[in-house]
Amino acid sequence: MSTIKRKLHNAVEDHLTPLTTLDPDAINDFDELLTAMGRTAFAGRSLGEALDVLEAMVSDPDCVVVGTFSGAMTVAKQSKLIIKMIDEGWLDVVVSTGALMAHGFIESLGLKHFKYDSGVPDKALFDAGYNRVYDTLEPETNFTQAELVMREVMGKLMDEDKVTHLSSELICRAIGKHLAEKYEGPGILKSAYNKGVPVYIPAFTDSELALDVACAILSRDFGHLEGGREPGDLPFQFNPFLDLFSYSRKMYGAKKMAIFTIGGGVPRNWAQQIGPFFDVMSDRLERDLPPRRFSYAIRICPEPVHWGGLSGCTYQEGISWGKFVPPAEGGRFAEVHADATIAWPILIKGLQDRLAKKAAAAGK
Repeated sequence: MSTIKRKLHNAVEDHLTPLTTLDPDAINDFDELLTAMGRTAFAGRSLGEALDVLEAMVSDPDCVVVGTFSGAMTVAKQSKLIIKMIDEGWLDVVVSTGALMAHGFIESLGLKHFKYDSGVPDKALFDAGYNRVYDTLEPETNFTQAELVMREVMGKLMDEDKVTHLSSELICRAIGKHLAEKYEGPGILKSAYNKGVPVYIPAFTDSELALDVACAILSRDFGHLEGGREPGDLPFQFNPFLDLFSYSRKMYGAKKMAIFTIGGGVPRNWAQQIGPFFDVMSDRLERDLPPRRFSYAIRICPEPVHWGGLSGCTYQEGISWGKFVPPAEGGRFAEVHADATIAWPILIKGLQDRLAKKAAAAGK
């Protein structure tokens, strides 16, 4: 009978990183909280490590930071986190679902979302004009008021600006300009317009904003819906390739790239495909283009990989697609498996506290 003998190592001599018990009495702000969490385990460690990556990406002067957002984050009242990131210069590009921007647009008009009473049947909600998003309600009257504002925006684009080819970026910029000129208070598209941050909605027609644009078209001539008009007769053409090429030009000039993601979906995958797109152009069109790889990446998403909610792959898997710089070559990633409404506010407050302390120490 053989005996397997092991040579037990000394963890200190092997230079392993020791964990530290989280002590609430030693924590004075969110930076210290996340730093302490980063020395623990599980999702807490991931979130703590995400702060280090986030600080690095927003502090790197050579880095273009892309924020991608999906899920009902604006209905869940997280819009000021995006606004803060834009206003502070922590985001250079925004890629989003249409629904998220539509609900944020409604907020910027001063309209409200409401708490859902779980005892009310959904059919009763429909009859009363309340649209449910999980535990939150969006009154249908909000969409009605927003459509009137969108009709103004579209009227200016079609009648005054004489725009013939539109993209989601151009429409979002027009909405932001309208909000900046006529509405007080914060707004995602308003901040993006004021800061010159492009906003892309790759699946634009899957949104209330697109339905409002469609209504603006049909208000001119309903024949487009009835089949009495050819596509070329539309008052303008919507071309999604304008978004793709605009985004590609932005990333072409970046010395480094970073991506900050809430959720997954089309926004994340659309933004990440910039690496494969440049590779395809270089190989198939014989262009001398630089490889585009994200050097920093953070994602907050509650779903495991096998459910598909991570929009195709982890960051490690994405390396095989030419989307990310491998860690061995300097890539820094943080994947936090958590509800964004819990983790994201803590992360942003941690960044605020850390940067404020560093600015104070530097005498700024």
